[in-house]
Parts: sequence; structure tokens; C-alpha cells
Amino acid sequence: MSARTRNVLRVIRLDESDAHIFETPAGPGEIAAPGGFAFADADPAALSGRDLIAFGQTFLGLESFGRATLVQAARADAAEVEAAARALARHFVDRYGAPDLESALPVARDELAYAESLCADAEPGQLLAIEREFGEDGVIERVRAIKRPDAMDHGRVWTLIPDENEG
Repeated sequence: MSARTRNVLRVIRLDESDAHIFETPAGPGEIAAPGGFAFADADPAALSGRDLIAFGQTFLGLESFGRATLVQAARADAAEVEAAARALARHFVDRYGAPDLESALPVARDELAYAESLCADAEPGQLLAIEREFGEDGVIERVRAIKRPDAMDHGRVWTLIPDENEG
């Protein structure tokens, strides 16, 4: 592994379900972070619909700040990782009220370091999914590796059918 590249999570779409579920779906190839921080102050009883799905099983794309159900282990050069950290720091300022970029940047870098740790032992291309739930001591987060559909021994499990009423 080159000192100039780092492990990252990258959004992958195997189908169009994220585009149908989330108002802002993350784009394929975006560097991603777990993004559980978005729910730090959430009331578990108040989450429903898309918000509940986003809390329970998505990553956060760091370009669109949209949600993704799956990511894959990948590599990125240091400049791309730093750009993602800066974008996340800006998001912290704009969306969450961080006082300034200088204060937000170490927190953003920590989130990317955490993301890196999640795929440290994964082969490039390994698919990862996340599950979150509220526990007594806060949010419990589990990341699991999953087999790619082309490596599975069975056929397609579902097919999306467009809603006739969508315009």
C-alpha cells in the first residue's frame, strides 16, 4: 500500500433503489463515511419512513451528502481524501453549525479515519453494508461484508417496477 493512497469507502449502486428511497441519493463512486453523526440528536421515536431507513442502514456520500445503502472498499490518493475531509468540514459548518472550518476539519478527518478503519481488512471491491440501532448507551453501529451479487449462487431476488403514477 502506497503512503500516498488510503483505504476509503466508495458508494456503489447495484440497482436504483436508493434513488427511489432517498430524496438525495449518493452518487456511485463518491467517497463515503458512515454518517451516523447526522442522527446524534435524533429522537428514536420520531424517526419514520425515509429517515428511519437512512438512520438504520445507510452511509453518507461526501460529494452530494446523499445516502447510500452500499459501499465498497477502495483506494484513493491523499489529495482526494483531503478534499473529502474539507467537504465534510464545510458540511459540518453549513448543516450542523460548527463554528468554522478550522474547528470542523479535525472532526471530519476523524470521520474519514473511522471509515478507513472499517475497510482496513477488506479486499478492494468488497461490498459493505451498515446497520444502526439505538441502544441504552447511544447508537450501536455494525458494518458487515457482503457477497457481490455476481458471486452469489442464486438469481435476482427482486425487481423494481416503476410506479405508473410517477411523473
